[in-house]
Amino acid sequence: MTTTEQLYKIYLQHPTISTDTRKITPGSLFFALKGDKFDANTFAQQAIEAGAAYAIIDNQEYQLGNRYLLVEDALTALQDLARHHRRQLKIPVVGLTGTNGKTTTKELINAVLSQHFKTQATQGNLNNHIGVPLTVLTIDSTHEAAVIEMGANHQKEIELLCSISQPSHGLITNVGKAHLEGFGGVEGVKKGKGELYDFLATQLPEGGASRIAFINSDDTVLMEMAAARHLHHVVYYGIQDIDNLISGEIIKNAPLLTIQWTNNTTGQTYTVKTQLTGAYNLNNILAAISIGTYFKLSAQEINAGIEGYQPKNNRSQIVQMATNTLICDYYNANPSSMAVAIENMDKISAKRKVLILGDMFELGDESPAEHLTILQKALDVPVNERIFIGKDFESQKSKVKSQNQAATFYLTAEEAIAGLKAHPIKNSTVLIKGSRGMALERLVELF
Repeated sequence: MTTTEQLYKIYLQHPTISTDTRKITPGSLFFALKGDKFDANTFAQQAIEAGAAYAIIDNQEYQLGNRYLLVEDALTALQDLARHHRRQLKIPVVGLTGTNGKTTTKELINAVLSQHFKTQATQGNLNNHIGVPLTVLTIDSTHEAAVIEMGANHQKEIELLCSISQPSHGLITNVGKAHLEGFGGVEGVKKGKGELYDFLATQLPEGGASRIAFINSDDTVLMEMAAARHLHHVVYYGIQDIDNLISGEIIKNAPLLTIQWTNNTTGQTYTVKTQLTGAYNLNNILAAISIGTYFKLSAQEINAGIEGYQPKNNRSQIVQMATNTLICDYYNANPSSMAVAIENMDKISAKRKVLILGDMFELGDESPAEHLTILQKALDVPVNERIFIGKDFESQKSKVKSQNQAATFYLTAEEAIAGLKAHPIKNSTVLIKGSRGMALERLVELF
């Protein structure tokens, strides 16, 4: 069996990792991971023939020579290799998790820190038990900082990802209603996300220094979670200036946000125009500003990072069409993110507003009640038109308190497409939000 130490010596000579034979680069290391419907051990020879220097396998049947390295379990070997590599790194690593806003916050932090440091960050949303070790293994000796996003849909997952990425600094964006099925309810979500605070309560190995937690002081749930743990060093940010390193507020939402923020150490106040929409993004922006300030970046560097960040991947993304302004937020959805997105539609400046909401997935037994709550919330917000798509919203249609408001229900996206073609929307600001499985991007071309 190949040990982690032996594998690490090979990795230093061949630092490019691949888990997909279709993306092999010459001299890379191919890890033969197993999936629900495949066993990549069967592709090991193909990886070598495509140019991989070595194939890391966990089935001796496929060991066809000395370029096939046998380990007990290929996934565990990948994670152990990343963990070992992380221990060699002497740079700040910012780890973050949360129910909503993880990827946007990660991108904002990366945009800010990159103004001053050579920074590596999680690509896209590769934030799971495979993505995190792959990200850690892309950090090399030239990097001066790293930002690692950690996702989870059950307890103990953040604990594992922290053991691999070992963040020196970290934050939880928020704790809300998502993956309730896997976590076993909201309390399970709190416990699972709180595993990051548990890790930040431990000491750094070198000299026993404290790990740093950045906490939104306006979030009572996060404050309670932090109070229940022995966090040694906390940096606060939020709307109020009491004990916060950074405080800030929205001064324009039309629909792009303009933020005014204050460094409470110096008393200096600054204004930054963002390319983000959604009042809920204020906390994500302030988190990035607080981390930039903590690492002693200038206000000019911080603002340049915030202003330069262009949202993509259909997360709070503004798309200008012929006559409509679309808020494309259909990468994913849960009750917490849906609620704040609806609230934001009430706050933005627009002459005509339309809500298009698709079903939310992975809610288990809570699904009927959560869809009813969101349905009623959408009906209560003063917008011009509401469209609900999916069987879960349809099933709650008869239970809402009032049906006087304009609302249309479609069982499927295909039905919604036909309806929108028959009754086109024009000259409106339109929120499109739903779970990934609803594939609401199919609606965009109709506007």
